[in-house]
Amino acid sequence: MNEKKRTIQVVSHDPSWPAEFEKEARAISFILGDLVVHVHHIGSTAVPDLKAKPVIDILLEVTDVIVLDAHDAGMKSLGYTPKGEFGITGRRFYLKGLYDRTHHVHAFNADSPDVKRHIAFRDYLIAHPSIAKDYEELKVRCASECNNDNDKYCDGKDAFVRKHEQRAEEWMRCQQAVARDG
Repeated sequence: MNEKKRTIQVVSHDPSWPAEFEKEARAISFILGDLVVHVHHIGSTAVPDLKAKPVIDILLEVTDVIVLDAHDAGMKSLGYTPKGEFGITGRRFYLKGLYDRTHHVHAFNADSPDVKRHIAFRDYLIAHPSIAKDYEELKVRCASECNNDNDKYCDGKDAFVRKHEQRAEEWMRCQQAVARDG
């Protein structure tokens, strides 16, 4: 049996990714209305000049993820497949496209630790180009070695991401303290 699989590839940064994010953010905000607190572009496609899998990651802050569940039909109307928590407690995950995936939506309650973690990691990579370059090289290597197995690809990045997410959160707290204290 010839089973179709996703192709895991890391490509050069596409300057159209921010505009694609903005377009999708507007559509999601229109469908979900007042449930949306904020929409963020996260992941590697949000980091200028960083190679990435060509999938736009969207972080959706909502007033209540439980209420969001009642809006699955609206998300489906935009082409998304609701996946529930999908391994992360308190998250709602949506994907657009099965094999040729174009977007992921990670929805959390506003101001949750997961929201802060994702934003801190993105901003940390933007502020630290040498670490972003190390991450890029790791992603390229993982993609070439994973044989289109997304779990293997993610596992290959896991230690790096965990280490730098922790550093990113510490860095973000310092940035916020400096801004607060002037």
